Amino acid sequence: MTTATLEAPARTNLPLLDISRLEQGPAERAAFLAELRHAARDVGFFYLTGHGVPAELEARLREVARRFFELPEEEKLKVQMIHSPHFRGYNRAGLELTRGKPDWREQFDIHAEREPLPTGPGTPPWARLQGPNLWPDAALPELKPILLEWQARLTEVAIRLVRAFTEALLGDPDALRPIYEGGPNQTMKIIRYPGVEQGAADQGVGSHKDSGLLTFVLQDDVGGLQVEKPEGWVDAVPLPGTFVVNIGELLELASNGYLKATVHRVVSPPAGRDRYSIAFFLGARLDAEVPLLALPPELAAEAKGPASDPENPLFRTVGANYLKGRLRSHPDVARRYHADLLG
Repeated sequence: MTTATLEAPARTNLPLLDISRLEQGPAERAAFLAELRHAARDVGFFYLTGHGVPAELEARLREVARRFFELPEEEKLKVQMIHSPHFRGYNRAGLELTRGKPDWREQFDIHAEREPLPTGPGTPPWARLQGPNLWPDAALPELKPILLEWQARLTEVAIRLVRAFTEALLGDPDALRPIYEGGPNQTMKIIRYPGVEQGAADQGVGSHKDSGLLTFVLQDDVGGLQVEKPEGWVDAVPLPGTFVVNIGELLELASNGYLKATVHRVVSPPAGRDRYSIAFFLGARLDAEVPLLALPPELAAEAKGPASDPENPLFRTVGANYLKGRLRSHPDVARRYHADLLG
């Protein structure tokens, strides 16, 4: 599928990029990289096609995600996030906060499936983030293999895209390799947004920027994802066969603000209709220090700068900043397992 055969809905004003053009010869590769750089700078959001993720896997993922949310409440609560010091598992609608207000979405979070890091005197607090996921093995054994397969597939696509970004900016696809090689931060959510009555609070997810490198969202056919642009909020209208991709703050910071992490939100669907989505977030290793890339003079002159203050904690240790976000958005887990960090 190419950009010639699939066009983004005009009213969204979001670009459509076909990553398979990277393999279609030098001229197409150069054109794609230029379009990628401009899309990420001017909007910070775009549709991605040509990614090679099998439609059959996508169909299985959608089906198993719906089956998870259809489980009895008691089964979902067995894997509730409050049982995980590593911030993994199920959350009922209203338990996660964005900018201090509850998000009206029910979700199940996983990260990379790794053993906990040893802790002791001098261990950095962010080391508590690594650990095993919770799984409803008895009620829905199919969930674990499908989610981990999707996580692996999306990690491959996301790293391919990060490499394309640094090639587009510097001519060096490996410029950020040291911060993700050997154990990137991989976060994934399957999400159900319940419909709400007219006039009720409709914060599916409050307005925010994502903190990592890149985010990939697989939507269903129900709208709700919105992107903030200078002219106001625009809809990321569902487009079959694509991911909606957005830039995270790590890429914005590493590029000294040349690339744009854009504010976005999800508006709840109307009563009687649910919205389902699957989000994947690629971040740097938790122990990484994010470099400030040495952009060519013509690009450096266009970098905005202030959001990427070198004193920002993200330039010291990624995990420390990520932990702050988890403590803020999941206060119930924070109080139970990390009260010593709350001050």
